[in-house]
Amino acid sequence: MAKDYLQLALGKFNVGKHQWYGWKDLNTPMNYSNIKLNDDTATMPTEAEVNAKIQEIKDAEQAAIDKKASGK
Repeated sequence: MAKDYLQLALGKFNVGKHQWYGWKDLNTPMNYSNIKLNDDTATMPTEAEVNAKIQEIKDAEQAAIDKKASGK
């Protein structure tokens, strides 16, 4: 099963606010345009911020793989 990087990234925003986001339509693919705020006090990150966080998560995972492979 593939990792859901979108939800992993969204979890890094509005820390401490449980279930601050949801989906406008559960029959539509989970993507940025389908996100809705469930908490009026939460701040919606921009699509660029979410994409940057996704890349940060992927880079950290790759760095861990590379470190393990090199024996460090």
